[in-house]
Amino acid sequence: MSWIEKLYKTYEACAGSSQFESEPPLPLSHTEQQAHIEIVLDAAGNFTRAVLLEDKGSRRTLIQASEESAGRTTNCAPHPLCDKIQYCAADYSAFGGEKKPFFNAYLKQFQEWAQSDSHPSVDAVLSYVKRGTVVADLVRHGLLHCSAEGKLLTRWESDNAPPAIFKMLTAKEGKRDQGDVFVRWRVQSPGDLVSAVWQKAEVQSSWIRFDAAMNTKTGFCMVSGEMGPLAASHPKRLRHGGDGAKLISSNDSSGFTFRGRFDRAEQCYGISVANTQKAHSALRWLIARQGYHDKESGQVFVSWALRGQRTPNPLASTAELLGLEVETDDGDLDTGDVGQHFARRLTKAISGYGSALADHDEIVVMGLDSASPGRMGITYYRELAAPEFLRRLQSWHTGFAWFQNYSAKSRFIGAPAPRDIAECAYTRKLDERLRKATVERLLPCIIDARPIPQDLVDCCVRRVSNRSSFKQKDQWEWEKCLGIACSLVRGSRGKEGYDMALEENRTTRDYLFGRLLAVAESIEGLALYVAKENRETNAAKLMHRFADRPSTTWKSIELALTPYKARVRASRPASLVKREKLLDEVMGLFRTDDFINDGKLSGEFLLGYHCQRASLWSKADIGTAAGAAAETENGGLE
Repeated sequence: MSWIEKLYKTYEACAGSSQFESEPPLPLSHTEQQAHIEIVLDAAGNFTRAVLLEDKGSRRTLIQASEESAGRTTNCAPHPLCDKIQYCAADYSAFGGEKKPFFNAYLKQFQEWAQSDSHPSVDAVLSYVKRGTVVADLVRHGLLHCSAEGKLLTRWESDNAPPAIFKMLTAKEGKRDQGDVFVRWRVQSPGDLVSAVWQKAEVQSSWIRFDAAMNTKTGFCMVSGEMGPLAASHPKRLRHGGDGAKLISSNDSSGFTFRGRFDRAEQCYGISVANTQKAHSALRWLIARQGYHDKESGQVFVSWALRGQRTPNPLASTAELLGLEVETDDGDLDTGDVGQHFARRLTKAISGYGSALADHDEIVVMGLDSASPGRMGITYYRELAAPEFLRRLQSWHTGFAWFQNYSAKSRFIGAPAPRDIAECAYTRKLDERLRKATVERLLPCIIDARPIPQDLVDCCVRRVSNRSSFKQKDQWEWEKCLGIACSLVRGSRGKEGYDMALEENRTTRDYLFGRLLAVAESIEGLALYVAKENRETNAAKLMHRFADRPSTTWKSIELALTPYKARVRASRPASLVKREKLLDEVMGLFRTDDFINDGKLSGEFLLGYHCQRASLWSKADIGTAAGAAAETENGGLE
């Protein structure tokens, strides 16, 4: 449970600092909710008007909450001021509300708060809700909708478009209960510049004092090491406003969860009400500020320094880490200096983070996921010293660096993001559970410097090798996957020291076969360009077979080049001479046994193919499907 202590220390270190000023965390005894309707009252608590909050951006509301209501599910636990119709409307049952009404509990808590620490705006809202006309007023103004019998509708069966409020509510078993409509209050008084009750600082402070006084069950807090009111319930809504999953919960009255170890939940772990709110508030703030959040699956990863300084996102691509979208200066792999230039830029960026972090600063990396709507678990947790964290991050981005070509407007040199690796291995339409599992497998490779799973590398290599499986319109995706696969091959075989530029003296079998394939593709691609034909080359079509049986397949590819050589010789003889010379040079680097060996190629052949292809293409066309065709008579190899 050291994670909660780290979050508590982060809150204490950042409270009142510049980090909290621009994006402040939630105050104690408060939570956030998406409101649906705003009711406007005058200073005496008379109904003035009501507004439907159709804009999602305007619905986010900071509300007062008790310990029980902040973590409530279906139990009766009213918020003290802003709440659902089910709670704050005394006439909900009279209009046929199907949910159990909780107005009496809501009114009791509201009155106790108002009596202990009175505030004009709070008194105005209390005066209004006691009249019991909330639903009637909203129906009269057309914001809630009833049947001909005067009962609140749960289904819209008319042929006309459903009202806006039905679109906001979540359907449960085909029904949209208007008792779930959340109401917030605005009180307009002469001379009062802040009419929104939920935004009044004095109202917030009043509730914090009252809620603290209500917590009387004391015990030893294992976070602060002091005696204080212990929390019986813990906050939710960590990832977003509608998140009902909790990290800490103990609502099993049967004892099955404890299995004889404890009699009561507090015997396992005790934390004070204020400290659990601080820790969860800090986590919520960190996720919103700098976390990686897969909204489709709900998976969250966040890294932070205990003193609140920004840290690099461990799940970002190099382009995201460096704040780049397109690299034009470093885009040419045939410069021979690309690795050094990229390394200097990465070192400078990492040093920028390091200058803000001291050697003794702690970095925490945490992963969260929920298996059910109400339970959240920690899937990954590491504590590292700041220098070690930055060193491992730099090692990942350096070791897995390659030329990435995501699109004509998105090129960079570096490591891909784990989510892109997952899509490269299993297609863009992969199941969200598979994406989550892949990202979780890759995080230890980045943070713990573990070897990358070989099956993941093999999946990427196989998919890229099967080039014919990509449709013609999706060739951009193949180019992207090619760069990612090369990154993984290079990173997984780091001891062999592959350069990002063409290694003309490397004589390994797989690398040389990759170079041969690139030259053959270049000759045919140039011939197709001369003839103004737009189709795949034979080298591209046979790439999958070539990866499985290179020696046999090369004979077919080489024989098929004859007519294309004739076409290029007639229009661009100098270009053909250079390519034929290159073919001879590459063939001369083979050992006899290697060339006739028809065994399956490893992912290394993609490195040779990509580097040779890049060296043949002109600078303006690196990464495009017809790059070789754009060469001029004197272009290409020098």
